Amino acid sequence: MPAYNASKTLAKTYAEIPKDLVDEVVVVDDCSQDDTAQKAKELGIKHIIRHERNKGYGGNQKTCYKKALELDADIVIMVHPDYQYTPKLIPSMCHLIANDLFHVVLGSRILGTGALKGGMPLYKYVANRFLTLVQNILVGAKLSEYHTGYRAFSKEILQAINFETNSDNFVFDNQMLSQILYQGYEIAEVTCPTKYFDEGSSINFTNSVQYGIGVLRTSLLHRLQKWGLINHRLYQK
Repeated sequence: MPAYNASKTLAKTYAEIPKDLVDEVVVVDDCSQDDTAQKAKELGIKHIIRHERNKGYGGNQKTCYKKALELDADIVIMVHPDYQYTPKLIPSMCHLIANDLFHVVLGSRILGTGALKGGMPLYKYVANRFLTLVQNILVGAKLSEYHTGYRAFSKEILQAINFETNSDNFVFDNQMLSQILYQGYEIAEVTCPTKYFDEGSSINFTNSVQYGIGVLRTSLLHRLQKWGLINHRLYQK
């Protein structure tokens, strides 16, 4: 769980994690301004890492995945501790990977009608749909969305891509999917309800614009790499 100021929602998220299936829980506190790390300790979470300076959303995930590999995890689930996504889908997502059907599973807010019902702002929904359309065209995939923060990976995937080269900012997520698709892996999606509320984390408008530009740039780099016109560091092992 990549955490930032998640003290108010961490307990609700943690309570829904199926403890009979999940062997280890890792919380990485990205130099929060609240007592996120202390709350994680009170919940009995064993693996708590606190960054002494804020490394950004992508930088936080890098620490999460490195720790998961250090723990020799076979399947790694990333779920935000802001309770926007329910951990109750973890068994379904793990099932697809454990049975060798897919190496990557995304919890999609768009497959069903959960996004707008859950309170996603209309402008974010429209931007999500536009960016996803452009990405599918450039990348050559057929995903319902690239922007979910609910993801499951096999150990093989995390070892196959060089996620350390990715941005420390929000575009990290899209760079990671681009790397995975470039390697030829297929990505599964499951319908995921979502919740938007005051305590949940949210990217502000300025960062949203920067994120959108980064997403389009990543997709364009992917296409140019596929055509053999560039040899970008993102796709080098």
